[in-house]
Amino acid sequence: MEEILDLIEQEKGKKYKSINLIASENYVSENILKALGSELTNKYCEGYPGKRFYAGCENHDKIENITINRAKKIFFNCEYVNVQPHSGTQANMAVYFSLLNPWDKILSLGFYSGGHISHGFSKSFSGTFYKNCFYKLDKKTECVDLNLVEEITKLERPDIIICGASSYSQDWDYKGFREIADKYNSILMCDMAHTAGIIAMNKLNNPFDYCHVITSTTQKTLRGPRGGLIFLPKDFQSNKIKKYKSDPDDIKISKYINSSIIPGIQGGPHMNTIAAKGICFNEILSDNFKIYIDNVLKNSKKLCSLFINNGYRVVSNGTVNHLFTVDLTDKNILGIDAEKNLESVGIYVNREAIPFDNKKFNTCFGIRIGVPAITTLGFNETDMDDIFYFIDKTLKNINNSKILNDIKNKVIIKMSNLNKNIEIL
Repeated sequence: MEEILDLIEQEKGKKYKSINLIASENYVSENILKALGSELTNKYCEGYPGKRFYAGCENHDKIENITINRAKKIFFNCEYVNVQPHSGTQANMAVYFSLLNPWDKILSLGFYSGGHISHGFSKSFSGTFYKNCFYKLDKKTECVDLNLVEEITKLERPDIIICGASSYSQDWDYKGFREIADKYNSILMCDMAHTAGIIAMNKLNNPFDYCHVITSTTQKTLRGPRGGLIFLPKDFQSNKIKKYKSDPDDIKISKYINSSIIPGIQGGPHMNTIAAKGICFNEILSDNFKIYIDNVLKNSKKLCSLFINNGYRVVSNGTVNHLFTVDLTDKNILGIDAEKNLESVGIYVNREAIPFDNKKFNTCFGIRIGVPAITTLGFNETDMDDIFYFIDKTLKNINNSKILNDIKNKVIIKMSNLNKNIEIL
C-alpha cells in the first residue's frame, strides 16, 4: 500500500484506541468524509454561484447555494453567509480586509487570557497589519468584565471589538459589548468558532442579536469539516457601516466580504469542503444534533466538577460550554509535561496559558480539556468518572512507568468497550 494511505489507516484506528479531549477537534460522519474525498475536489470554481470564472460549475453552484441556505436556517435566518473561507482564521482575515484599513485598531481578549491568535496576536497577520490592544479577564473571577472593556475602549478607541476566544469557559454578554461599541463608534464582531454548535441550539447567548458580523469554524462543536464561515445578521445587513477608505460611497457589507475572499485572500473555493459543510448543516438540522449538544454540555459540566471537587483549580471556577482549563501550578506540572504524559497513556489534551501568568506555551501550567469528540463517540456523564480517574492517576504518577502503562491498558479497554456502531449524525 502507498505509504501515506497506510498512515491514514493508522490514524483511522486511533479513534477507538485513545480518548480525544482536544476542544477544537471532533469526529465527522461518513457522509462528510465521502464529500471531502469526492470528485468535487477536481473542479476550479473561482467566484460565486452564477458568477464563476470557469465553465462547468452547474452542480457546484447548486451545492454552494444549498449549503448557504442551510446555514441561514440554522443560524436564525441570518441575511448573508459566506461558506468559502478555508479556515476560521481566513474568515477573520476577510472581515478585517472588508471593514478595516491597514493599521486600524483591533480590541480583543488577550492571548494569555484565552484569546485567539487571529484576533491581534503579534506574530499573526492580525498583529502585523493592524494595531492591537487587549482586554483581560477580571483577576478575581477570571471572567470578562465589561467595565474593564469599556475603560480600554474609551482609552484606545478601537475600530473593531471582538467577542470570542480559543479557551474561555463562560458565556459572552453581547448586548453589553454592543452598547460599548455603539458608544465609541466601533464595529462589533463575534468569532464563535468554538461555541457555534451550542449557540445554534440556543444553549448560549445569541451574538446574532447584537453583533455586526460573525465568524466561525465548522469543525468544533458544529462537528463538520475543517473550514470557515462568515455571517451577517438579518437586522444589520441593510445597515451601512462606513468603510474606512477614500471611496465616499457606502455599499453593503456583503459585497466587501465577497470581494475580500475572492480576489482578496483566496482563489477558488474548495468545493469538496463546501459540500461537506452542507452535509454537516443538514445533520445539525436533525433532532439528533440537539441531543448531542445537550450531552456535550452535561459531559463538560460533569468532568469539570470532578476536577474542582478533587482539588484541582479550574480557570473561572467552572464551565457553561464544551471546554475548561485546568491550572496545574500548585501541582508543579508544566502543561507540556502533562500533555506528553497523558498522550503516552492514550489521552489527548493540549497545553494552555493561565490568565495573568504570561508564560510561553512551553512553560505554562495549564491544560485545556474539551468534550465534543468523546461525546460524538457516545461517552456520557458516567464515563466522565473514568476519564477523570485516568487523568488524575496519570498526573500523580508522571515518573512511574509501571502505573502509566497500567493506565494505558485501562484506556484501551475503556475504548474497546464503546459501541462501535454508534452513528455520527
